[in-house]
Amino acid sequence: MFGVVTYCLEDNATGGSRLVLAGQMLVSSVGLFEKEIRTLSGQFSEIDISGIEEMDTTGAWVVSNLAAQHDCPITGASEKAKHLLEAVAVAVGEGELSPPVVPVWERVPLSLGEKVYDARGGIIGVVSFLGAVLMSFGTMIRRPSRIPMRAVVKQMEMVGVSALPIIGLMSFLIGIVIAQQGAVQLQQFGAETLTVNLVGRITLRELGVLMTAIMVAGRSGSAFAAQIGTMKLTEEVDAMRTIGLSPIERLVIPRIVACTFMMILLGFYSSIVGIIGGAVIGQFALGIPFFTFLERIQEVVPIHDVWVGLVKAPVFGLIVALAGCYHGMQVKGNSEEVGIRTTMAVVSAIFAVIVIDAFFAVFFTEVGWG
Repeated sequence: MFGVVTYCLEDNATGGSRLVLAGQMLVSSVGLFEKEIRTLSGQFSEIDISGIEEMDTTGAWVVSNLAAQHDCPITGASEKAKHLLEAVAVAVGEGELSPPVVPVWERVPLSLGEKVYDARGGIIGVVSFLGAVLMSFGTMIRRPSRIPMRAVVKQMEMVGVSALPIIGLMSFLIGIVIAQQGAVQLQQFGAETLTVNLVGRITLRELGVLMTAIMVAGRSGSAFAAQIGTMKLTEEVDAMRTIGLSPIERLVIPRIVACTFMMILLGFYSSIVGIIGGAVIGQFALGIPFFTFLERIQEVVPIHDVWVGLVKAPVFGLIVALAGCYHGMQVKGNSEEVGIRTTMAVVSAIFAVIVIDAFFAVFFTEVGWG
């Protein structure tokens, strides 16, 4: 006797042994029974389970597997036991269950349709989220006392001040790469002095703010999604609503304001550090004195290039913050959703930033700032 499972062997006329089971074939009791039954020698001619009082899927699997090994029938099964034995018979007979393979000409349109339908729901969710954000902005403008200044300042520190070292290092190295590679190509035409123009314009106009936006998306956008998503998962967001606080005002607005404002400073800071990196290469590789390089930047870079970068920066910051907060607010179900939504926040933010940057490039060219 093992737990609540009992068995006995009865000899029959065919020369085999009839295995008679009784008790409860449950996951909590079949472990010792299965271990002991493996030590028995001889061939079973029949397995009688009429004495089984209760059986679950694990017990049915053990009995069915035993019957398959000895190639013998199972008798005395109740209606419930029959259903369980039929359910596990396929797994016992074939080893592993696998879903039917849908033909590719059906699978591809089906997948495309699901994506389109999901996109429809996503558009509705984004519009609803933007509407909630705009309404909260309007409320806070009418009632400035509701602006959570401490939260805004904290997010500014996290988005901006804490990011200065990594963004500075990245921008410095990008400036070095642009200057070095640009000089190599321009030397073929004897125009290596134009490296100053290249570094100044491409850093202030494009790469400074663009690379900063990508870094902020990977660093702060993902943090927004993970933080809000975790709060949503642990029902802290619901608790805020219960006590009369707006999650949009307390969680979303401070992050949007901080990211939008700090992107202006980070973008300009990144451009300046990138130019310094180019000046360092000019000093040691091109024979252009460091301060001469910086003075030359002021002469060859038009002021509207600076304004182009400053106009792009808050737009990119707004996109990154909206993507991170939106995906964070969409978390539901389980902790795996937090990782999925964090990844989606970073990917969608970077994609949107690059697309908007392309539109900016066309727009500024059309208005004469190309």
